[in-house]
Amino acid sequence: MSVAKMLSIGRLCECPFAWAASSNDPAPSLQSRLFNLLLRQLPYKQQLASAEAVQAHVQKLALEPVTFEPTGLGRGVEATLTKMGGWPVYYTAPSSGHEGCNFVMFLHGGGYINEIVPAHWRFVGQMTRKAGVVCVVPIYPLAPRVTAKDVVPRTAELLRMLLEDAGPAKVTVVGNSAGAGLALAACQWLRDRGHRQPNRLILISPGADASVSRPEQTEIAARDPIQDIPGIIEAGRLYAGELDIGHPFVSPLNGAFRFLAPMTIFSGTRDLLYPNSVDLAARARAAGVPVELHLWRDQPHNYALMPTPEGRRARAMILRAMA
Repeated sequence: MSVAKMLSIGRLCECPFAWAASSNDPAPSLQSRLFNLLLRQLPYKQQLASAEAVQAHVQKLALEPVTFEPTGLGRGVEATLTKMGGWPVYYTAPSSGHEGCNFVMFLHGGGYINEIVPAHWRFVGQMTRKAGVVCVVPIYPLAPRVTAKDVVPRTAELLRMLLEDAGPAKVTVVGNSAGAGLALAACQWLRDRGHRQPNRLILISPGADASVSRPEQTEIAARDPIQDIPGIIEAGRLYAGELDIGHPFVSPLNGAFRFLAPMTIFSGTRDLLYPNSVDLAARARAAGVPVELHLWRDQPHNYALMPTPEGRRARAMILRAMA
């Protein structure tokens, strides 16, 4: 779930269940295959190999906090820092002006235990510059210092305020990995309290079920170059705090899907979380929510942020959806 850190160094087949090869589901590009090999050589899967590894990582971060300041936004983007509800919140806007712009709330991944990283900021800069949107980026506090019972309602409240302030402008919520799970949980919170939904949810490799309990996920984990089951469960436990790991704040797959915003979901079959994306899409559709599920063959967790042809194609689709 910390794939974005690797990026700091460095087609779609809509399927009702699992992936099936077809003429519309081409083999992964050479660059993608090489990138998968590179991911296996890096230490990030080891950080999720056990509960003890996650605890050691969290303790290290507590002693050596990572900066959340924007880096790599690129030219033509201005960033402003404010405080909302006690949280740092960044606004990025095109340098040419933001009059009439649509809005994006971006919620970063990192398993709820890792801070936003340069790869996330590069994506924020790309969205701001190429789609001509204002991005709102909450720097939500991390587990175990702050847990889901506080993070989800406060994120939802920030989104509610953005929706009110946006007026007729379009508001899209984009989240990757844990941030996608947070986005979904926040929208469920808004729905339950009668508030307006955003215009669209874009969920990149969503962390929708912290239990990681599907039988087939054990086999998928062996092919996943980044993630492992024990670490995801431990990170989910830290984020859950006093809540059960199956609580919809922690595992929004267990929440209700009626009346949520239309969804676009990106997942890949080398992501051990992809069965949950398939379930998520099915449950949302059954509740009458429009869903686009883009499940790409042999793509890893968070491939939509990666410097591969598949990643670039996914990002182009995301930019078109929010413009």
